[in-house]
Amino acid sequence: MTTAALALNPFSLMMEPELVLQTMERSQQLRRLRRHKLRPLDKPLIPYTSEALAAQAAYDAAIDAEDFEDQAESYLN
Repeated sequence: MTTAALALNPFSLMMEPELVLQTMERSQQLRRLRRHKLRPLDKPLIPYTSEALAAQAAYDAAIDAEDFEDQAESYLN
């Protein structure tokens, strides 16, 4: 296969990682892309209040205190 055919076929590029890197370095389109700093979605933008943290801790404690095995057996019987 010629080099031009390899550059056009994405499946053959997966077999040639060095060729992929060379193609990316030569790409004018990739150079023109704007780079953005993305923040993780799980990071809260507003800090939690102490009341919200206490309510969350109480909810977690209530869930941990439940006996799910007994509930599962009642569903199966």
